[in-house]
Amino acid sequence: MEIIRQARQRLEEELQRIDHELRVDLPKEIMVALAQGDLSENAEYEAAKDRQSTLQARMGQIQKRLADLSRIDVKGIPTDRAGLGSEVTVENLETGDIISYTLVIPEVADGKNNLVSVAAPVGKALLNRKVGDTVNVEIPKGSYEFEVQKIVTTFGVVLEAE
Repeated sequence: MEIIRQARQRLEEELQRIDHELRVDLPKEIMVALAQGDLSENAEYEAAKDRQSTLQARMGQIQKRLADLSRIDVKGIPTDRAGLGSEVTVENLETGDIISYTLVIPEVADGKNNLVSVAAPVGKALLNRKVGDTVNVEIPKGSYEFEVQKIVTTFGVVLEAE
């Protein structure tokens, strides 16, 4: 599935950048700071050690997320309702505007391109919906009421109102 492949690629690239910083850049910074002498009042040393700790934590998060992504079962994604990878077209019942959202994992979400995370309020509200369903979405800007007009599933199945 393309969105999972994209997420894995982004995470692996970030992991490589972090690994390089931990193996090459930070050790140099730490050596320079150590050469300055007294560590008790050495801000450069403390900053480098803090950065090292932060990067190690992020590396652990990325490794866990990569493991989680490898366990996503694409066979379990529905073909009769909105699921991961589906493009869901809705009508805003207040304004009449028609909007299409693609349900994606958080790593590839991009609001400007209507790629909505299934963990975000709109994504959660649309997940597992069928054509004709009315959906109430609460977001910081207010609440919206949508009606699902069309769904194109990950596998290309098109579901439309009759």
